[in-house]
Amino acid sequence: MAIHRTALGKGLDMTALAAKNERVRAVGNMNVNARGDIIDGKGDVVVPVTKRVSDKYQRSVTNRAANVIDRKQAPIEVDIAPEESFDLTAEELALEAELEDEVDIEELKAAEAEVVIKPASEAPDFFEPEPTTKAKKTK
Repeated sequence: MAIHRTALGKGLDMTALAAKNERVRAVGNMNVNARGDIIDGKGDVVVPVTKRVSDKYQRSVTNRAANVIDRKQAPIEVDIAPEESFDLTAEELALEAELEDEVDIEELKAAEAEVVIKPASEAPDFFEPEPTTKAKKTK
């Protein structure tokens, strides 16, 4: 923070002044120091300001799931299915071979060959601006 000048011309750094006196009892009837900690009659901190702010936040958050609450959670039970065997029988292997034969690999290669990729320089200009004509001013 900037250094302010008093009426007598002296420099006053408010940040340094606040930091120097943050543990001093604040003026008023709230029993707090300059930081905001609740203090007792001797000036000892009873409840720190961080605890007060945290409690206030916990009460104000509408989503209770977002609140941090000390509680023990029950362990999550996971139902694991037994491992299944994926060994194929001779009939299943024969059926799979027939299905592979039905797919004509030559047709797939021909379909891939039909796809033509052109460089960007040969692409059509769909968004080419229309030519503008300048109208002659008439007097």
